[in-house]
Amino acid sequence: MSADVTPRRVVQRGLWFEEFETGVLYEHRPGRTITEADNVLFTTLTMNTQAMHLDAAFAQTQPPFHRVLVNSMFTLSTLVGLSVAQLTQGTIVANLGFSDIAFPKPMFHGDTLYAETVVTDLRESKSRPGEGIVTFAHTGRNQNGDVVATAVRKTLVRLRPAQPDAGEPA
Repeated sequence: MSADVTPRRVVQRGLWFEEFETGVLYEHRPGRTITEADNVLFTTLTMNTQAMHLDAAFAQTQPPFHRVLVNSMFTLSTLVGLSVAQLTQGTIVANLGFSDIAFPKPMFHGDTLYAETVVTDLRESKSRPGEGIVTFAHTGRNQNGDVVATAVRKTLVRLRPAQPDAGEPA
């Protein structure tokens, strides 16, 4: 490319409301391997003093797992976070709520969390022009494919602007 040619720019972003389709499965990669440091930091930052997350000697005495469990709120936060770059980076207005949260299996230090999302519902907002409500069904799986977390999340997402953002193709 010669020095006097300006390259076309592509800005990483999530999807505009119009780009979502119900029933599409988005696989978010890479996954995230959870370390002991991650678990301890999140657990202490959120003032969760549950010994099952912090005290290995105590956790070893507790059936049925006999080891430290990853804080389930960290698992949920990471599950949603893994979806951001692909779905909502720069296009979300707000999270409206979460429901149907479940943790069918625990996560342990050294496990890797993989996320996938299905869009289950779409509708333009009646009260907020230029925005729409997107419902996501998030599923987290460990490195063995076991479901470790599920959640339904409603979000408010921007419709595509009338004029493309700088650097974005029309």
